Amino acid sequence: MTAGSDPSIHASAVLVGDRAVLIRGPSGSGKSRLAFDLILAGRAGQLPAVTLIGDDRVRLTDHGGRLIVRGVPELAGMIEIRGLGIRTIGFAADAPVGLVVDLDAADAERLPPPEALKTLVSGLEIPRIPVARGYGALPLVLAFLTTV
Repeated sequence: MTAGSDPSIHASAVLVGDRAVLIRGPSGSGKSRLAFDLILAGRAGQLPAVTLIGDDRVRLTDHGGRLIVRGVPELAGMIEIRGLGIRTIGFAADAPVGLVVDLDAADAERLPPPEALKTLVSGLEIPRIPVARGYGALPLVLAFLTTV
């Protein structure tokens, strides 16, 4: 299967440093908003530079034991900003996934058990943040990316 024929999933992704944050969730859960909030956090110096990989649809592939996310070509550099519509922004082609954020996660808890903080994607274990519906995801992602 070629990279262009990998099935796409409904998700967004941004590059933070040398790893991608993959943002999953149902329609309307805030995937695009979180992606843009992370880009703004990078611009504000709260994180290293943050670059869009893909918004709304991305492709995932296992490349030598690393989960790689890439945007779909027809949406390259486009992000939905609620209230403004579709906007164009700089983007990265792909990156290894270092974190999965699941919005509107049914298993989100105040003190999650360790097994809730990882997920299997294509047989690869990836760190995960489950976020409850209505809870702001940005502080959780910033905390994950800036603390140990």
